[in-house]
Amino acid sequence: MADAKKLSSLDASFLYLETPEMPMHVGSMAIFRLPDDYKGDFFEDFKAMIASRLHIAPILKSRLEKAPLDIDHPSWVEDDQFDIDRHIFRGSLPAPHDRATLERLVGWIHAKLLNRARPLWEFYVFEGMQNNEIGLYSKMHHACIDGGAGAALTSMIYDISPIPRKVDPPTARKVAQEPRDIAANLIDSYQQLWTQPFDAAAAPRTIELPRSGKSDLGSILFDNAMFQIENAIKFASSVPAMLKSVSEVVTKVSDPKSRESLASMVSPPTILNKAISSERSFAGTSVSLSRAKAVAKAAGGKLNDVVLALASGVVRRHLISQGALPNKSLTAAVPISLREEGNTESNNQVFGMICSIATNIEDPKARLEAIIAQSTKAKEMSHPLRAFMPQVSNVSMLGAPILVQILALLYSRSDLSNVLPPAANITVSNVPGPRQTLYAAGAELLHIFPVSIATHGLALNITVQSYRDQLDFGFVAGANIIPHVQVLCDMLPAEFEALEAAFVPPPAETKSAAE
Repeated sequence: MADAKKLSSLDASFLYLETPEMPMHVGSMAIFRLPDDYKGDFFEDFKAMIASRLHIAPILKSRLEKAPLDIDHPSWVEDDQFDIDRHIFRGSLPAPHDRATLERLVGWIHAKLLNRARPLWEFYVFEGMQNNEIGLYSKMHHACIDGGAGAALTSMIYDISPIPRKVDPPTARKVAQEPRDIAANLIDSYQQLWTQPFDAAAAPRTIELPRSGKSDLGSILFDNAMFQIENAIKFASSVPAMLKSVSEVVTKVSDPKSRESLASMVSPPTILNKAISSERSFAGTSVSLSRAKAVAKAAGGKLNDVVLALASGVVRRHLISQGALPNKSLTAAVPISLREEGNTESNNQVFGMICSIATNIEDPKARLEAIIAQSTKAKEMSHPLRAFMPQVSNVSMLGAPILVQILALLYSRSDLSNVLPPAANITVSNVPGPRQTLYAAGAELLHIFPVSIATHGLALNITVQSYRDQLDFGFVAGANIIPHVQVLCDMLPAEFEALEAAFVPPPAETKSAAE
């Protein structure tokens, strides 16, 4: 058996929460344009290129291996039977072979669960589109990856030139280890119960206690005791920082102004916050990145604030059209990356906050200003909690896989999300991407629309990926809640123009003012 890497609690949670109605994979719909003189077979060229680079991203050849009796988190192990033809497929796009048809097909494929017996990713290549375009739908389980790690994989797949770069071949493989017996694996799982919560804690000094160096049962138990002592010391060293974070949270919550901010984060019930079916609708559109940044600068905010304002405006228009806009502002669940710059590990390093998106304000200018104020407060409220995330994301509890999966299935089957107050009303995420033009197997990348996760109670997910001078928006929804999410997607350009007009004067006005 190959070397195993146990999933963190955060990564594993995406496996446990998955149900047929709620797949937990993320993906993208990329649009390429082939050169006019292209004579090759793009599908075969693309597959060969990916095959030659698999060693750059080992997660692409890793499958899940369950813990004994499913009492602990599973591990990633190398798939000795890996076959790239089970992961890269040639898709068939029906007439009229346009992007709208591709979007409908992507929504259908995105609703299908990945096969857990294999590495958890798939690519679908759609050739023969209009204007010499190629569609590429990709999906990967969220247990493998977050937005930051996705950007690292993007750099592995794409090139900055139409001519693919040369990649060094893989180094010699390690000698495979013999499978451990069930007793050793059970003890290892028990040891993880002690070690995982403290792996991220900062220890003031290196601790080296004696080890037996043997693999018999008694020696394993002795080594486990040494681990417990080490980690008790590590835990003691991390307590002051954790107590400081708790103190900051208590101080903020006791502040009357903070209580007002917390009240604004309470989400009203809407038609978007219901149980979803096992079908998805998807659509994508783009706006100018430089123009969006100009709006953010003029408003005194960040690009994320503009993204929230655009999502707010679109959802507001949709709910008005349905006669279902609440008087209280909707909220958005906004993921926040905890990934350090340069960290390319294929795992999840995310946190989240709830932010009011001012859907109760009609004027686009006043709405963005309110969002800037609310997002600033939300960040301040959530900041102390970040210190807990490395510890919480690594907490292990024996039996958790079975327990959490049963609870997730009960939640899904009981339709509790139809009656419980929503934690948030929509999900909005912004993933920074490359500014330079990218290529894959000689084809120019035009767009990369994110295809993310809809969940029970959060039927609409709006995720944005920046690329070159554009923001590519991907709208995903439970099809029983929003059968044609293209309707919302089509509202975004007009909403952007209204927001831009409120903050950035047109060129004619600027020139006239200067004169």
